[in-house]
Amino acid sequence: MTSRDLLDMIAAGSMALSGVHVNAETALRYAVFFACIKVLSEDVGKLPCKLHKQRPGRGSDVASGHKVHRLISRRPNDYMTAQEFWEMCTAHQVMRGNFYAWKNMVGGEVVELLPLNPGSVVPKLREDWSLVYQVTFANGKTDVFTQDEIFHVRALTLDGYKGVGALEYARETIGLGVAAERHGAKLFVNGAKPGGVLETEQVLKDDTFKRIKDSWNEMHQGTDNAHKVAILEGGIKWASITMNNSDAQWLEGRKYTDTQLCGLMRVPPHKIANLERSTNNNIEHQALEYVTDALMPIVTRIEHKIRVSLLNEQDEEDHFAKFNMNALVRGDMKARAQFYKDMVYIGAFSPNDVLELEDRNPREGGDIYLTPTNMNINGSTANESQNSDR
Repeated sequence: MTSRDLLDMIAAGSMALSGVHVNAETALRYAVFFACIKVLSEDVGKLPCKLHKQRPGRGSDVASGHKVHRLISRRPNDYMTAQEFWEMCTAHQVMRGNFYAWKNMVGGEVVELLPLNPGSVVPKLREDWSLVYQVTFANGKTDVFTQDEIFHVRALTLDGYKGVGALEYARETIGLGVAAERHGAKLFVNGAKPGGVLETEQVLKDDTFKRIKDSWNEMHQGTDNAHKVAILEGGIKWASITMNNSDAQWLEGRKYTDTQLCGLMRVPPHKIANLERSTNNNIEHQALEYVTDALMPIVTRIEHKIRVSLLNEQDEEDHFAKFNMNALVRGDMKARAQFYKDMVYIGAFSPNDVLELEDRNPREGGDIYLTPTNMNINGSTANESQNSDR
C-alpha cells in the first residue's frame, strides 16, 4: 500500500463492517456505484455553462468577453475542457462531498482553475471564522491557502465548511455491495456451484489425498472446465452440495443494495439500465424527477459558488453563471412542437426564439411577437390599446 492509498483509506473512513476497505478505487470497481457516478457526472458535464450579465431592467445577456466565462464554458486550464472539469467536480462532490481547485490569479483576476485531490485537502475553520485549506501535494510538501485562493464546491454540509460524501456516509452500503459482488465472483471460480465433496470408504494417505484434490481442482474448477466428464477411481464418489435458502437470497440482497445506492444518489434505476420496475407510464416522470432532484442541487451549488468565488465584488452584483438544462427536460418532438406553438400564439416566443431553442439559425422577419386580436389588455382589445399608444 502506497502513502496515497493510505491517505485515501483514511479520508474515506477506514473499513466497513463487511470487511471491505471502502475508498475511491474499491467503490468505483463496484458496477452500480460506478454507473451512478458516471451518469451524474456526464449529465452535468454535457450541460453548457455560461456567464450572464443582467440587464438594467429585465433579462440578461451572455458575458462572452468576461474571463470567467472562458473558464467555465471552454477551458478552465491548459489540459482540461469545461466538460471534463465539471464531470470531475460532480464526481468529487458525490463521492467525497467536496471539490477543490486552486485559483491561479493574475492581476486580481482568476485565469486558471487547477483541480486538487480531495483526499489531500483539509479545510480548517480558525477562531476568527476565517477558512483556510491545508494542501498536501504529490511530492509530500504541504502548504496553507486562504479561502480566496481555493475554489471549493461542497455538497451537503453539517458544519458549514466541509461537505459529506458517499464514501464516508454510505460506506456500509457500498461495502456490503462490494462484498456481495466478490462473493459472486468466488462462486463462479468454483464452476458456478457452492461446492461439493468426494466421498470414499477407504482411508487415504496424505500423498494420495493431495494428488486427488489437486487433480480434481485442475480438471474441474472454474467455468472453463464446467460440464467436463469426471473419471473417479478407487470407489470415490462425488456428492454435490446444493444451494441452501440463505444462498438463494444472495441475488435478492444484491438487488436491495443496488436500490439503496440508487436512492442515496437519487439516480432512478432505469438510468443504470435496471428496467425491472420501469414502465412507459412512469419512466418519463422518473426522468424529470432525476433532473429536479438529483442534478439540480449539484448544478445550483456550482452556479452559486462561481458567483461568489470567481467574480470580484463589482461583477458579483450583476453577473451570474447558468447551466442550460433545457436539453434535459425536453419532451418528444410532438410535445415540443405543441409547446412552441402555444408560446408563439400567446406572444411569449417569436419564431426566431423557437429556432434558437432548437439550435437553428434565425430567419429574416422572425423577430415578431404575436398578440391575439380576441384578447383584452386592461379592458381594451389589442387593436384599441395599440391605437391609444400612438
